[in-house]
Amino acid sequence: MASAREIRRRIKSVKNTGKITKAMELVSASKMRRAQRNVLATRPYADRLYDVMGELTLRSMGGGTKHPLLQPHPTVTRVALILITPDRGLCGALNSNLTRAAARFITDQKSQGRSVSVIAIGKKGRDFILRVGQKLDSEIIGLGDAPPLVDVLPAATTAINGYSPDASGNYDYDEVYLLCAEFVNTLVQRPKLRRFLPVEAPGNAGATKVDYSYEPSQEDVLDQLLPRFIEVQLYQAILESIASEHSARMMAMRNANDNAKELVRDLTLTYNKARQAAITTEISEIAAGATALNQ
Repeated sequence: MASAREIRRRIKSVKNTGKITKAMELVSASKMRRAQRNVLATRPYADRLYDVMGELTLRSMGGGTKHPLLQPHPTVTRVALILITPDRGLCGALNSNLTRAAARFITDQKSQGRSVSVIAIGKKGRDFILRVGQKLDSEIIGLGDAPPLVDVLPAATTAINGYSPDASGNYDYDEVYLLCAEFVNTLVQRPKLRRFLPVEAPGNAGATKVDYSYEPSQEDVLDQLLPRFIEVQLYQAILESIASEHSARMMAMRNANDNAKELVRDLTLTYNKARQAAITTEISEIAAGATALNQ
């Protein structure tokens, strides 16, 4: 058994660690609330854009023309994955869950004879892709807790340009998928994989409620709005991933703080036992010495 002095030193170290994890929990809780406000602040614009896109998509399909970003490619041999991960760790199993989901997706696509390219947003995802030797077409790191939309545009532009045919009719990607953390609630954040390109027609595209007039033309408006729609969808996913990161870190630090408190209790009990054993030994030695002197 360790000495009482050694156990006391361990107790002090664990208490200091608990103070650090408690402070990190409070900081993450504050950042999580701010990230949730950012998500809610962008929803009115995203919802309105979604409604307009539903109307334009319906009219485009009804007119017999279809935008290249809405048109599926005849064969799928080249796939791109937009992988959104945090830049830092200490957020529980969030990073490992995302990288495992990415590994499963890449393995599944390769089993179907498809090549996979990755657009990484976040340092942890970028490092994972480089570590496994997967092709990396683009990367964005250091976005921070409240990134502006302009910082997200390079990733969206890479996906749009790779999917859209050039003047010769060639393109780099047949499909583009998005993998990010879905914020379910404070306790649950799970990987979410969905097809990003070609753009699926919004769910409200089945009925026209208002007869809009578009200037200069419906096709020109669709050409301008569809890339903005894709950028906003990606931006929303990044904001939701940031909220998931801070929520996961808050819970991880709370669990670490609770474990530190439990460890302090166990060490305190061990310390008291060691101290009591030392006192008992000393009393026994004193009594034995007194008895020897009397004899």
